[in-house]
Amino acid sequence: MSGAPRIAIDAMGGDEGLAVMLDGVALARRQNTALRFLLVGDEAQIRAGLATHPNLAAASDIVAASEVIAGTDKPSAALRRIKTSSMGLAITAVKAGNADAAVSSGNTGALMAMAKITLRTLKGIDRPALAALLPTLGDNDLVMLDLGANTECDARNLVEFAVMGAAYARTVNGLTQPRVRLLNIGEEELKGTSEVKAAAAMLRAAPNLALCFDGYIEADRLGRGDVDVVVSDGFTGNIALKSMEGTARMITDLLRRAFTSSLRSKAGFVLSRPAFHMLGTHLDPNNHNGAVFLGLNGIVVKSHGGANPAGVAHAIGVAAKLVRDDIGRRIADDLTGIGAQTSATPAAAQ
Repeated sequence: MSGAPRIAIDAMGGDEGLAVMLDGVALARRQNTALRFLLVGDEAQIRAGLATHPNLAAASDIVAASEVIAGTDKPSAALRRIKTSSMGLAITAVKAGNADAAVSSGNTGALMAMAKITLRTLKGIDRPALAALLPTLGDNDLVMLDLGANTECDARNLVEFAVMGAAYARTVNGLTQPRVRLLNIGEEELKGTSEVKAAAAMLRAAPNLALCFDGYIEADRLGRGDVDVVVSDGFTGNIALKSMEGTARMITDLLRRAFTSSLRSKAGFVLSRPAFHMLGTHLDPNNHNGAVFLGLNGIVVKSHGGANPAGVAHAIGVAAKLVRDDIGRRIADDLTGIGAQTSATPAAAQ
């Protein structure tokens, strides 16, 4: 990438509407004044919204789009509107070289399908994976993938996910040798599916990778902070992610209920408010927003549909980091560390 990074924004995607998207883009611009934007969507609405963001207007161009991909649209239907929808045109801008990355808060399935069809996968990557950052008790967020892009995966797919996840962790967390583990039903070597065991054998047989493979991890240890990247198929990963999110919401609701149950409890809450503010900040999904489709010939970041402006800005910041560190080149370079070993190991491992 040369010059200031330019991010294409699907301005019409997401649950909260155009105003929240523009507020988030404007915040990202204040945080990084080098950023430039392509705002894709209804031109009249975008121009009206920019009236309250003159600094953003000066750093943005508008790409008119006549259609919006709804959250209920099936990927197959969305694919027919790549050339007319705000989501499709944002991704197309990346392919055409008019933008360095695309960010959308829209339909995840449609975004995945459009991105894969438009950008194609990197050489050596069979399938792209959806990766996200999750909070932990450690110093760094956890990179977890795949989170739903591929419900079924073979051993080679899992190895590719490990390589891509490690490259991502090195970019966003500044790690040299990320600790990588495969999600499993136990840490013992004999446990797990044949695909998981074969993937573990491949990773152990490839010592030149820019990662440290530490074997397996169980789901109850995902938040402990003793691993940097966790790899699974998309079916398992999505269930694990939703379980973590649900547990966090349950704990928050239980604490709220406990601290409003009596006058004494309410007094205790007042004294504990700083600690609970810190807890809320750590668990706020807006502070970890920005899932990435890794393995494509271009950068596409998925912002949560219900993200607030701070969450949108965070997702844009993730995209800018990936542009700056040339994540595609990192992944391509790391794939050479797998070599021909991956084609021979699975049969011996099963």
